[in-house]
Amino acid sequence: MKGRRLTPPANLPVRPTTDMAKEGLFNILNNYVDYEDCDVLDLFAGTGSVTFEFVSRGAKSVTAVDINAPCTDFIRQTAQRLSVNNLHVVRADVFDLLKRAYKKFDIVFADPPYAHELLPQLPDLIFEKDILSDDGIFILEHPREHSFLDHPRFWQHRNYGKVNFTFFAKQLDND
Repeated sequence: MKGRRLTPPANLPVRPTTDMAKEGLFNILNNYVDYEDCDVLDLFAGTGSVTFEFVSRGAKSVTAVDINAPCTDFIRQTAQRLSVNNLHVVRADVFDLLKRAYKKFDIVFADPPYAHELLPQLPDLIFEKDILSDDGIFILEHPREHSFLDHPRFWQHRNYGKVNFTFFAKQLDND
């Protein structure tokens, strides 16, 4: 799986996370996470590039969610082609799914469309639904127009060109 390139169809309505940003994200996570013990939820999965990055690093399980059928079809086909068996693909509206979510995850990653009107509400929704494990991390990819520095669960922020990641923790050191 490592070193393989994803070649999604050109017509998918996505904005894939840049390789530079993905490398930065996983360099950070490598310091905090034992992937083999992690159940991961990838919201707005798109091409699945972040999904497959978690899979390739040995995540216990990964659930990829996207509303777009060609995106979920591509992720399913790629998983089948690569003989991936710890990946669950769900075609659903992320906000509807969050309303009925019941499983806990160690890492939740969300890369919503940057213009999505509900993007600023995602951190609160994640914590209200209590889908993070006790040591869980929520990572939101977003444009620089949004700042979450004042969010009570804010942990850290990183910027890679036009890509911003804000990390939120269920339990902060001062809890």
